[in-house]
Amino acid sequence: MATQHGAPEPGAMTSTSPMASVDKALLVLTELSAAGPRGRSLAELARGLGVSKSTLHRTLAALRHRHFVSQDAGTGDYRLGHAALALSANFFDHEHLPALLHPLLAAVRDEFGELCQLGVLDGTDIVYVDKAEPPRAIRVWSEVGRRLPAITTALGRAILAAQEVDQRTLTRFAPPAQFTEEEVLRSWQAIVSARLEGYACEDGDSEPGIGCVAVAVLRTRRPIAAVSVTMPAERLAPRLPRLGLRLRELMDTGLPEPLTLPRAL
Repeated sequence: MATQHGAPEPGAMTSTSPMASVDKALLVLTELSAAGPRGRSLAELARGLGVSKSTLHRTLAALRHRHFVSQDAGTGDYRLGHAALALSANFFDHEHLPALLHPLLAAVRDEFGELCQLGVLDGTDIVYVDKAEPPRAIRVWSEVGRRLPAITTALGRAILAAQEVDQRTLTRFAPPAQFTEEEVLRSWQAIVSARLEGYACEDGDSEPGIGCVAVAVLRTRRPIAAVSVTMPAERLAPRLPRLGLRLRELMDTGLPEPLTLPRAL
């Protein structure tokens, strides 16, 4: 399909692809991704891509065979299948995040000259899954695989703030047998602050004398991890809030698509 000036529309098939059949399949997936759960009819897809319905039907049949496309039994409309949806989910799975985000951790470490860590929420704990260490030593035990209660860490507070956990739900992360009311209240105040500022902090909550600032990482508006900068508390205090804002800037430009940051309120 062409515009009134003769140029092909953005979604139309062109002859520039080295393999037209593959290009056609990719364009179909792109169209269906933009359509969302409602999907597209065969006629709508053919019109949007500028190809005949008979040609497009063969492409859709091949995509259906591998479950990259599904078809509504009632309307006949097409939508993305579970195999296509699983691609992104698998790519951004927790076990792949260290490889995906390590360049960002290294950039953050180099910017601040401090320990940078990546953590994910597992139950009520934060699990450290990657780190980038600075050249100079830091007085903190840092180990991939280490677990800490989420509410005591900046990483956990950043994720919980992005999850929009309320004060009542927070008790699930802070059983009375392990935490005092004062500790839970302090954590709740830190989570509220993180929601407002866009970054979370801790000051000796998980390890005496150690401070940390962290920002959550979102995929489809859901937090899947957080990145933190850790240092002695006396070095952190005078650098806030500038450090938190700069961490957001570095992550905003360094995160691979489609990962994003939570908005500050």
